[in-house]
Order: sequence, then C-alpha cells, then structure tokens
Amino acid sequence: MKKIIISLIFILTFSITFGQAKTTPKTPFTKMYLAVWNEATKHCLEVAHAMPENLYSYKPTAVSKSFAEQMVHIGYTVELLTKRYVQGMDVKPNTPDATKMKKAEIIELLEMGFAYTTRVINTIEQEQLDELCEMYHSGNTVSRAFAFFYVQDHMANHRAKANLYLRMNNIQPPEYTW
Repeated sequence: MKKIIISLIFILTFSITFGQAKTTPKTPFTKMYLAVWNEATKHCLEVAHAMPENLYSYKPTAVSKSFAEQMVHIGYTVELLTKRYVQGMDVKPNTPDATKMKKAEIIELLEMGFAYTTRVINTIEQEQLDELCEMYHSGNTVSRAFAFFYVQDHMANHRAKANLYLRMNNIQPPEYTW
C-alpha cells in the first residue's frame, strides 16, 4: 500500500513539475532562465537517485551533513529562498528531519521544492523582478530577478557536495550536461 501511495505521489509531482514546462513565463528574463533552472533541477534529481538508499546516511566527517541532509536542505531551501528573496515573503526556516525520511520522501521533497520555484518562474511579473531585496546573510542588495541565481547557486553548492559523497562511495555521479 505504501508503494502505491508513493507511486501516486510521484505521478502527481511529476505531472505538476513537468506540466509547468508547458506554461510560458511572462518575462524575457524568466523565459531565458527557465531552461537553466530546469536543467539544474533535472541534474540534482539525477544525483539524488544515484545514491543508494542505504548510503543516504553517509557523511564524510562528523561535522558534515549526511547525503540525505544535503538533499533535504536543497529541497527545503529552494522554496524557502524563492519565497524570501524572489517573492519578498517573511519566512523562517523549519527544515524537515532527514534522519526520519526515506529516499523516496526526500526525492518527493526535492520535486515539490523545484515545482514551487518553477511555478514562480512561470508566473512572476516584471515589476516584482525589478524590485530590490537585501540578502539575509551577505547584506547585499540585489534585484529579485538576480535572487533566482542565488537560489540556483545555493542548490548547486549542496549538489556539488552530494556529488563528492557519491564519488567517496565509488559511485559515478551523473554526467553534467549543461
């Protein structure tokens, strides 16, 4: 029964995520950016799928995040950072506990986070993209359009760490194609 539920969730998430690709973004910037975002999220999901579930708890040092924690961090923060910096919402972190999640649940979290940001890419208006926001950690002021790059860069940072975890377990990471 649990496998059926997970399969249904995957189908729904897949439909939502890839159904978004048929929507045309509203601005020249988001039309250009969507292709970059889609490729980055596809690659991240390939990395998540490449690690066997029994190694999701792997971490190279005691102070490092586990592979599961890296993936949960990505899945959770793409939505959080999109809300905070791109949409200007006041949100506080409340990251799920990766130690209590199975691989399928973590991949579902990734897909849901990516789908959220994809919906924003498809629906955001130029006026919002032109607004300025202050980056929480650096104090830099950037446009909300530029904040999309921060969301992607943050994902790429943690995905790169996860790639290294694959290599440390003698698993060939998925080929980067961009």
